[in-house]
Amino acid sequence: MLTLPRRPLRIGVSATLALAIAGLIAAVLWSILAAATDAGGSSRVDIPHLLRMTSIQAGLTTVLSLLVGMALAWALNRLRFWGRDLLVGLFAAAIVTPGMVVAFGLLSIWGRNGWINQASEALFGISVSGSIFGLPGILLAHVILDGAFAARILLARLDAIAPARLKVGQSLGLSATQRFALIDWPAMSLSLPGLGAIIFLLAFTSFPIVLLLGGGPANQTLEVAIYSAVRLDFDLVGAVRLALTQIGICALVIVLASSGATVVAPYARSAEPQWRDGALARFLQASVLAVATIGFVLPLLSVLFDGMAGGLGRIFGNPSFWAALWTSIGIGAASALLTLFLALALGLGRAATGSRASRTLLGTPGYAYLAVPAVVLSLGFFLLVRSLGVRTDTAAPYVVILANSLLSLPFAVATLGPPLDAIARTRGKLVRSLGISGWQQFWRVEYPLLGRDIGLMLALAFCFSLGDLGVIALFGTQDFQTLPLMMFRALGAYRSNDAAVIAAILLIGTIIAFVGLPRLFERLSHAYR
Repeated sequence: MLTLPRRPLRIGVSATLALAIAGLIAAVLWSILAAATDAGGSSRVDIPHLLRMTSIQAGLTTVLSLLVGMALAWALNRLRFWGRDLLVGLFAAAIVTPGMVVAFGLLSIWGRNGWINQASEALFGISVSGSIFGLPGILLAHVILDGAFAARILLARLDAIAPARLKVGQSLGLSATQRFALIDWPAMSLSLPGLGAIIFLLAFTSFPIVLLLGGGPANQTLEVAIYSAVRLDFDLVGAVRLALTQIGICALVIVLASSGATVVAPYARSAEPQWRDGALARFLQASVLAVATIGFVLPLLSVLFDGMAGGLGRIFGNPSFWAALWTSIGIGAASALLTLFLALALGLGRAATGSRASRTLLGTPGYAYLAVPAVVLSLGFFLLVRSLGVRTDTAAPYVVILANSLLSLPFAVATLGPPLDAIARTRGKLVRSLGISGWQQFWRVEYPLLGRDIGLMLALAFCFSLGDLGVIALFGTQDFQTLPLMMFRALGAYRSNDAAVIAAILLIGTIIAFVGLPRLFERLSHAYR
């Protein structure tokens, strides 16, 4: 039921943007299909092998990440200790931690010259370094990120269990195993299909992790194969076929899992526990938490340590570094602001209409880009720019900003949509009684209630853009590069010290943005109140 005043301008702007976004999707798909139709000759890509390898690593990642996430959420839900909120926030940041930073951290620990091997040779004179490259390394990097992300979502489900339900279970004397089976599992199981679909898509479309840790064609995935086909072989026929295959699989996964889709959990503090497990269960919980924390934090610490020891002076004295840094910041800021505008316009339009069909039509285009991976979207824009006769180096900055914004849009809509709907339900009658304009409604009612959500959305969009390699990989040049592309090129040239410094800077920038922006906008909105 519509409780807000009629806002035809909001609905009109939202509808126009939804049509524009849908039209852009159609243009990207058309450019890919047109290239597939017009291109002649044969291609050397082995789609069945690539599809099999991509599906295997994505499937294994999904299963392992859900298992790790459930175990970690179970431990965090029960235990209370100093620094717990900081640790929960750190796991929440996994969704925006650049994959190539984690991959580099694993190389720093488990590589031939990594910490483990150096310590073993120094203490025992034995080399213990196994290969971090290939499927094991890819799975480890994915599970570190996606397992932490799953734990944060599932922890919110466990924290939301009704206290009355826990009191009944405790009065019945349920053991830790019985509580998990009767109370915890039902609370988490409803989120597993949607969460599993998100993790599968993240792993299926993973680019930097597979690019750095794949170890060769045997472990190549569709996303990396598209990049190789365009950038290395200029095999547009093969790239287009791979892109169409990937879009089809991603769209199928989204359709199958749409009924169980989940959104990013709120980053609120957990309530005090009302349940105390036995000594054995607490030992297991502490062990799970210790292993998971070490597994997640150690690669990040290695990145920071190696970066600080990697020759800051040499990097800071390189003009190319400063150009890449300011390019990354500028693209990230522009992309985040564009994402905010699109997400707010779509969300305000959806909240202003009471028609279910209209809400669906206004919301669907924002989520459609979940089915278009970064490299595929970049390929579509690459082909579209070529067909329009525009130089790729001229269009590159605008394309990278737009592509990063569109890739962040599903998460932005999921972040701002629910609170906007809640405002419409709880404040709608008040707004109608005041008779204020649409702008006054936003500035006096909606913005003060959205401060932290806007900051969180900006942080997500900025961090996604800051750590992106998939889009810039096809449009980057020597004169136009971001920090992730500069880091990738440094690794390709065996300048590992330079890559370490850049990785540390990317990690620090991500942490500052993810922690600082939500707090900044929360304070600004509170000050306005």
